[in-house]
Amino acid sequence: MWRLMVLIVALCCGLIWIPQPACADLIALCYHDVTDNVVPDDDMSVSRDNLIAHFAWLREHGYRPVSIDDIFAARSGGQPLPEKAVLLTFDDGYRSFYQRVFPLLKAFNYPAVLALVGSWLETPTGEMVRYGESRVPRELFMSWPQLREVAESGLVEIASHSYDLHRGIIANPQGNELPAMTARAFDPAENSYESDGAYRERLREDFKRNRALLEDKLGLKPRVMVWPYGQYNRIAVDLAEEVGMSLTFSLASEGAGGKDPRVVGRDLVLGNPKAADFVWSLRNRSLHRNFPRRVLHVDLDYVFDEDPVQQEDNLGLLLERVLDLGVNTVYLQAFADPDGDGVADALYFPNRHLPMRADLFNRVAWQLRTRTGVTVYAWMPVLGFALDMPGHLVLARSGDGPDMPAPEAYRRLSPFSGAAARVVGEIYRDLAKHAAFAGLIFHDDAFLSDYEDANPAALEAYRQAGLPESFASIREEVGLLERWTEVKSQRLNGFIAALIEDVRVYRPEIKTARNIFARPVLEPAARHWFAQSLDGFMAQYDYPAIMAMPYMEEAENPDQWLKKLVEAVAAVPGALDQVVFELQSRDWRTGQPVDGSTLARQMELLQSAGVKHYGYYPDDFLNNRPEARLVRPQISSRTIPYRP
Repeated sequence: MWRLMVLIVALCCGLIWIPQPACADLIALCYHDVTDNVVPDDDMSVSRDNLIAHFAWLREHGYRPVSIDDIFAARSGGQPLPEKAVLLTFDDGYRSFYQRVFPLLKAFNYPAVLALVGSWLETPTGEMVRYGESRVPRELFMSWPQLREVAESGLVEIASHSYDLHRGIIANPQGNELPAMTARAFDPAENSYESDGAYRERLREDFKRNRALLEDKLGLKPRVMVWPYGQYNRIAVDLAEEVGMSLTFSLASEGAGGKDPRVVGRDLVLGNPKAADFVWSLRNRSLHRNFPRRVLHVDLDYVFDEDPVQQEDNLGLLLERVLDLGVNTVYLQAFADPDGDGVADALYFPNRHLPMRADLFNRVAWQLRTRTGVTVYAWMPVLGFALDMPGHLVLARSGDGPDMPAPEAYRRLSPFSGAAARVVGEIYRDLAKHAAFAGLIFHDDAFLSDYEDANPAALEAYRQAGLPESFASIREEVGLLERWTEVKSQRLNGFIAALIEDVRVYRPEIKTARNIFARPVLEPAARHWFAQSLDGFMAQYDYPAIMAMPYMEEAENPDQWLKKLVEAVAAVPGALDQVVFELQSRDWRTGQPVDGSTLARQMELLQSAGVKHYGYYPDDFLNNRPEARLVRPQISSRTIPYRP
């Protein structure tokens, strides 16, 4: 399992360099086992000959391997790291490090980091080590005398790789095993999850135990934590610092740690690369940072079934569909909306505020991630929750009538309400606590029309901004309308920014996407009708997701409408590198699916116009709609000429 988990991280994240404060030019490389002969299916090992070639190329091209002391000095304002700084790290403590790597480090005079798992090292000689889902001989790993020799050499920094968290634990009712560092343990006998306090104590005791072991056996206190599988959260980072490890290393992911200076990302060396491939990876990180997204937007309501056997069958069909189509991203519904009104009536994860229709999101997200290798985004409402909070709703004001929820729009909580922000934030924290996912896609309910919001909290915000109470007066004067739109846009973005921070407590490296209607992109005046703007979305989110849905917009000529939309996006500098175009695979006016050949033609139109990221909603995997054979050539990421 450990190899699978590490490989999935690599597939989802790519080999990406992470700039960090005071370490802006640092490239951190992550190696594992080093052998004389790498077997074909061993993606995690590197041959000694190829490692020598890597070291020689680094030396010949002016790269400077640095030590942990160098990094601490740079972080504290001392000598900055040299140009082309490289950190060499080796995970797990294989015996091959002593036999093959250590002599090379001495020959090249290169410092390195060696990350050790205490429970593996404490296994008696001649016994087997629990190694993911398998058992391997204790002799696969270094002995204590060998470890003392490398620790005393002055070249090798001994780091903690946890005492016993380099494994999976049962993390949902269906029995999936997720990384022990970040997952909440599920107890099938009690049908309950580990509490916040128990989770913290489990991590704290593990960190302390490995620290005490390494101090006892090697006479040193580790200053560095290397996260197993690259998985961590802010709770773990805080606890590591608490026990003396103020520098930690993940696997590669852009924006590691949400720019937390205590977390440095590393490039995972996979596939035993020869020198040419190694050099290509170092020189082409930009390809991985913005790899084209091919997206399926999936309703989890289609997977859910009261019959657990049928539900598993539905999940199987979804996994087969994703593999067949070859997409690399899934926007997966995390809320239940059986009546299709866009408001979350229940949720698919344990939470404090709404019914849980089924504890299903974590199961499906993890199966998608491990079985198909896709990047999973949790699709969530921002304001549209069926909560009993009548005093905290978005209210519309038109004419002299009473303020009331707009009958034609989603029933939404007001983003100006502090109580709403607290409750929704807790829902998002519960999601992040109980599920593993790589991103968030915010639903299209995050808008305010030019008749909204008249909630008392919103009215007070307008007064503080110097706006009159009359919405009609605001709409009649351009300057006031601009200011009003800005106040509402900033409030929506601030509300969502707080949700992102709530999630990053548990999922620090998530990407973000947010649905934006097409009209604010096509018609400048429309941003006043939605409190949305493309440039604002580009500044705050990794991927603005435009609802490129011509039938929903009642376009007379759908293809021409799409061309105009692409032209409008292309006119914004850099937008085609960020924007995801979401096509519609169902015509909601008629309730009928859009023909697969039509959808494929629209995708081809987007590609030919220079669009990089696109997908469609919804995918009816139960009924093969759209028909896979028709859309596969255009939606599959396998057709992209380079891979992350």
